[in-house]
Amino acid sequence: MSNLTSFVKRIRDIMRNDAGINGDAQRIEQIAWMLFLKVYDAKEFDWEFDDPKYKSIIPEKLRWRNWGNNIDLTGNELLNFVNNVLFVVLKGKNATITDGEGNIIETIEGITVTPDTPIRQKIVQATFEDANNYMKDGVLMRQIVNIINELNFDTYEETHAFGEIYETILKELQSAGSAGEFYTPRAVTDFMAKMIKPQIGESMADFACGTGGFLTSWIKQLEAVKKSKESLSAKEIDQIYTSVHAVEKKQFPYMLCVTNMLLHDLDSPDIRHGNSLNSKKLLDYTQNDAFDVILMNPPYGGSEKDDVKDFFPPDFKSSETADLFLALILHRLKKNGRAAVIIPDGFLFGNDNTKNNIKKSLLTEFDLHTVVRMPQSVFAPYTSITTNILFFNNTEPEGKTWFYRVDIPNDRKHFSKTKPMELKHFDDCIQWWNHRTEITDADGNPKAKCYSTQELIDGGYNLDLCGYPHEEEVILSLQETIANYEEKRSALNADIDNLLAQITALHQQAQNGELL
Repeated sequence: MSNLTSFVKRIRDIMRNDAGINGDAQRIEQIAWMLFLKVYDAKEFDWEFDDPKYKSIIPEKLRWRNWGNNIDLTGNELLNFVNNVLFVVLKGKNATITDGEGNIIETIEGITVTPDTPIRQKIVQATFEDANNYMKDGVLMRQIVNIINELNFDTYEETHAFGEIYETILKELQSAGSAGEFYTPRAVTDFMAKMIKPQIGESMADFACGTGGFLTSWIKQLEAVKKSKESLSAKEIDQIYTSVHAVEKKQFPYMLCVTNMLLHDLDSPDIRHGNSLNSKKLLDYTQNDAFDVILMNPPYGGSEKDDVKDFFPPDFKSSETADLFLALILHRLKKNGRAAVIIPDGFLFGNDNTKNNIKKSLLTEFDLHTVVRMPQSVFAPYTSITTNILFFNNTEPEGKTWFYRVDIPNDRKHFSKTKPMELKHFDDCIQWWNHRTEITDADGNPKAKCYSTQELIDGGYNLDLCGYPHEEEVILSLQETIANYEEKRSALNADIDNLLAQITALHQQAQNGELL
């Protein structure tokens, strides 16, 4: 395809002229469902070649190869088809095709999914369950469909090249409003997957997978293992692409993730659209529900409904989503399994009942062997919250935990959208990892230090160690800000009144000759 690098810009420029799309978040979501259908159609060509009996779950007229390639389908006719036929059927409902006078020409049954439906077909309905078409101009939509049709996935090189372009789309989520929460910087996911040392045959899970960054980093590491071996059996190669299990609660990142996995040759991605926190009561999980490796960046700062919290026992019940996910991880990590989890600073120093119970489990029932402190701006510009990575195993604890601080490189003051964190910025940490020594920085503060479990327990489970000197910034709501200023004004007025009273008293004393 020509002009591959300008793919996103060309589509974005067209969408800016459509009155139905408001902002980057909707623009990217619009691109996402179109790309999914194009990528899925390309995959179906492969599946049909491998299996002559393959039958698409998508009705023939609704397959991208038919309506997407029909350049005469445009304007209001295209809009009507997309809104009233395509989306309706893919969501699982029946749709009717009518003539210009409103007479029904044909009824197309909605796609149906049963427990026996293969995963690679189930993902179609799940992807469109809550998807939206925002465009209102059918002519502009046709222009975008034509650009997407320039994509050619006939060769590995072309598919790989577009995989890189798809990464740029995911990166743009960081500056697309609230959608940024679905994207973890690739440098971070690659570092965590590298340190966890994946092995072929192991299972890996992410219970809040977003756009699938950890899944692709995991697959990348397994492919590196594959290259390092002289030969692998067909079963072992298949295990690389069937090793992941993921769940995503929100529709938009789920769609992005499924497309991402198809581009990375996961033809039957085991990715579920739902909430991991209420799929089963926490204490009902067994080793059959567990995984060898868990890599995650749980949502934090949010709050779940009470009916979700009821799935957790009192000692792990919390209003903080990150705490709930950590509790879930503890119950779904296999014996001898390994985990790497991103958590905010608040977990390290927080001392409420749930946080302390989780930290106690990590230190006394699991082996929390390493805490990597990350710079504040890693997730910029989406959030300035400082984050950390917990590395722990479901093994007997060794009785000690190492802390290591990753510093901002000397060539910049902070990370940003134009200068994001790169894997090379973890090089010092990677080098230190296998030859651990305590390190003190130029100011005499610990950069890397080992603490015994007893020290951490005696410290009230405070894990805020080897951190960065920083000022706490408290962000208040509008009502809290107003109340805060009113309180300060009242206090200031009281001080002024008190001072005026003293001055008045002094003046009165002077008039009465009481002052010398």
